[in-house]
Amino acid sequence: MDLDRQNHARLEFWFDFGSTYSYLSAMRIDDLAGKAGVEVTWIPFLLGPILAKWGWQTSPFNLFPSKGRYMWRDVERLAIAYGLPFHRPATFPQFALTATRVAMAAAEESWLPAFCRAVFVREFGEGGEITSDADVTGLLRAIGIGPEPWLAAARESVVKEALRERVSTGEKRGIFGAPSFVAADGELFWGNDRLEPALAHAART
Repeated sequence: MDLDRQNHARLEFWFDFGSTYSYLSAMRIDDLAGKAGVEVTWIPFLLGPILAKWGWQTSPFNLFPSKGRYMWRDVERLAIAYGLPFHRPATFPQFALTATRVAMAAAEESWLPAFCRAVFVREFGEGGEITSDADVTGLLRAIGIGPEPWLAAARESVVKEALRERVSTGEKRGIFGAPSFVAADGELFWGNDRLEPALAHAART
């Protein structure tokens, strides 16, 4: 998939499976985009390598406890307002490399958004685990997809390299957090609270 192509009424949705605010956006973006007349491209990536360059080996919500306490309460409030389930997982952030690689491999599949939403719901809606191959297998089966070819694809060097390149592309786009939204003209919006303005901007370009 060419992430550099320019199209009207399109919006790139960059997200990390370990991001609480990405969960909130993932569960809302397709409905809102449909109403705005905007086509969304789902772009899973890993935020960790970007944060590591700043010297952060874990989420800033873990590094700064007061910020973390606020985030969990904020996400809980927003989930209630959006009518979404929310349950804080025991492990945060979770190591979602396999799930992310599967999502990379499935970039052109129509079920990609359904899989991504299933991952987010398991993690933040139910407080479950998304880390192991068994976890990902269950999530794929839950949406009616046979897991074996996709787990095999996630182990292929071409997918691993594509994910590394995607992180590099994100950095070049100026992405520093998740969720992020990039319109066709390159305008960048960061954060769940910027989803609606991002869609409005994309609809105008």
